[in-house]
Amino acid sequence: MAFPQQFLDELISRSDIVDVVSSYVSLTRKGSSYFGLCPFHNEKTGSFSVAPDKQIYHCFGCRHGGGVINFIMEIENLSFPDAVRFLAKRANMDVPEDSASREEGKRRQRILTLNRDAARWFYENLSRPEGAAVNAYLAQRRISRKTAMNFGLGASLDGWTGLMTAMQEKGYTKAELLAAGLVVRSQQGRLYDKFRGRLMFPVINVRGDVVAFGGRVLDKSEPKYMNTTETVVYSKRRNLYGINLAKKTKRPNFILCEGNIDVITLHQAGFDNAVASMGTALTVEQTRLLSRYTKELVLCYDNDAAGRLATEKNIELLRDSEFTVRVLQLPRRLADGEYVKQDVDDFIKFNGPEAFEAVLSGSESQMDYRMEAVAAKYDLSDGEAKIAYAGEVSRLIAAVASPVEREVYAGRAAERSGISREAMLLEVKRARGKRRGQERRELQKEALSVGALRQPKGRTIRYDDMRSAMAEEGVVRLLLLDASLADRCAGLDREDFSSPLLGRVYGQLLEARRAGRTLSLAALAESCTAEEMGHLTTVIHQPASMANAERALADYIRVIQERAARRRGVQDPLLAAMEKTKEKKGYGGKQDD
Repeated sequence: MAFPQQFLDELISRSDIVDVVSSYVSLTRKGSSYFGLCPFHNEKTGSFSVAPDKQIYHCFGCRHGGGVINFIMEIENLSFPDAVRFLAKRANMDVPEDSASREEGKRRQRILTLNRDAARWFYENLSRPEGAAVNAYLAQRRISRKTAMNFGLGASLDGWTGLMTAMQEKGYTKAELLAAGLVVRSQQGRLYDKFRGRLMFPVINVRGDVVAFGGRVLDKSEPKYMNTTETVVYSKRRNLYGINLAKKTKRPNFILCEGNIDVITLHQAGFDNAVASMGTALTVEQTRLLSRYTKELVLCYDNDAAGRLATEKNIELLRDSEFTVRVLQLPRRLADGEYVKQDVDDFIKFNGPEAFEAVLSGSESQMDYRMEAVAAKYDLSDGEAKIAYAGEVSRLIAAVASPVEREVYAGRAAERSGISREAMLLEVKRARGKRRGQERRELQKEALSVGALRQPKGRTIRYDDMRSAMAEEGVVRLLLLDASLADRCAGLDREDFSSPLLGRVYGQLLEARRAGRTLSLAALAESCTAEEMGHLTTVIHQPASMANAERALADYIRVIQERAARRRGVQDPLLAAMEKTKEKKGYGGKQDD
C-alpha cells in the first residue's frame, strides 16, 4: 500500500536504527558507528555496521544494507507494509491504512486463523473413533498424550473432504483453503483434502502462529512425509520445526535433527532444545533464526550415508560462522546379528535419555568429525594409503585459521596414522602454502579487471557506462549526506543517468527535497529491492569529504551530462577529444574524498 509520506517520515524518525538493530544483534561502538556479527550471513569477525548519523546498516561481507524498515523486512521476513506495521506497533503509532492494505492484512490473518482452526480439528480427531489408527501409531512410537498436546499433534481422516467440509462449516471459503495449502485441485478440477490418513504436525513459528503442516503416513506407503507448500504465511527456508518450544530452553545449545519425530522424542525425553529443518537442508535463513537463541549447534542426523551427507553440507554452511558446531554420531545397533543404523528415536527407545545425555556430552567438534570421515576412507596399515591420507587430511587442516588449532589437529592426524608429528606438520604447512597461493592468484586475477571491481556485486544491477555511473554514484552519495546540495542540481535530469537505479533514486531524492521532506535512504525502502538497498549503502559508505562537496558535485554533473550527450550521439568535437584523453588516463571526474 502507499502509506502517507508524512507518516513514514515520522515512523522512521521515531525508530532509531541502533535501538532496533540492537534488539537482534549485539553491537559494540567503534568511533561514530556500531559493529557486530552480521545476522544475514555466517561470520566470526564482525563486518556488520550501523551508522546512527546516516540511520543505515551495512554489512561489508555480504553487502546487505538499508534503513530501519529494510532491516525489519529482512530479519523478520516481512513485506514492506507488514514491516511498517511492526515498527509502528513498536513505536506506539497508529497506522493509516487504505482499503487495499486492510484487505491484504485481513487475508494473511484469515489464513493464520484457518491454520489454527485446522490444527484444532486435527487434534480433536485424536479423541474421535476415526483417530484410532493415529492413536495406535503414537502408542507404538511411545509418544505420550501430554507430548502430543504440547506439539499439537493430530490426525487427518481417510476421507477426501473431511477437513474441507469442517472448515467450510466454520465459514472458510474454498479459495482460502487453497491459499492455505490445505486442499488441492485435481486435474478434473475437483477439490480434496491434501492431508488424508496421516499423523499431523502443525508447524508453529516463534510468534506462536500455525503457519504450515507436515503429515506422516502410518504404514510404509509413499510419500512418507508430506508438507505444506509455500504460502503467503509460510516459507520452509525460514522456519524450523519445534522452534516455538526450543526457544524457551535453558540448555546452552540447540540440537539439529533430521525429522519431526526425532524432535518430539527428544523433547519428551527432556531435551527441549531440539529442532528440525523439515525435510530441507539447513538454510542461511534458518541459521539467522537459530542465532537469536544460541551460538552452539549439535548436528544429530541418522548414521547412514544420507545422514553423513547432510552433516557434511551443514558443516560447510556453518564454516566461519559465529556458531560452535559439534557432531553427535549415534552408534549402530546390533539387530539379528547385524549392525543397523538407528536414529534418535531408536536410540532413546533402546538406551534411554541418560545414554543420550552421555553421547551428547561427548559429541565431537566438527573438525574431529571431518578428520574421522577422512580416516575412514583409507587402510592406514598400508603405506600408499597413509600417503594419500596425509595429503587429504593436511588440506583439511590447512583451512583452519588458528595456528594452534592446526598444530593440535596435525598431532591427532599423525597419531591416528602412525606418521611422525613433524612430517604431518610439514605436510600441513605445504598444503597451507598452496592454499594461500591459490587465494592470492584468484585475488590478483580479480584485481586485473578494474571494471569488474567497480561493477555492483548484485547480479541485477549492472553499469553499462562505468564512467558515468561512478559520477552518478557521487551525486547520490552527496545528496544523501547533504540534502541542501539538491538545490545545485538544476539542469541535471534523471534521464541523463546511465544507471536506471541511480536515476530513479536521484529523482526520488529531488522530489523529497521539493516537498520539504528529509532525504534518507530509509525512505526508499518501499521502492528498492533488498539487493538495490545493499548496493546503495555500499555507495554511501564510500569516503566523502564535504569540504569540497560543491566542486565535486559540479564535476560529477559535468561528467554525467557529457556521457549522456555522447550516448545520444550529440557531442562537441573538443569534448570528444577531452573524453578520449581522460579514458586513456582512467576516470577523470573529481572524487568527493
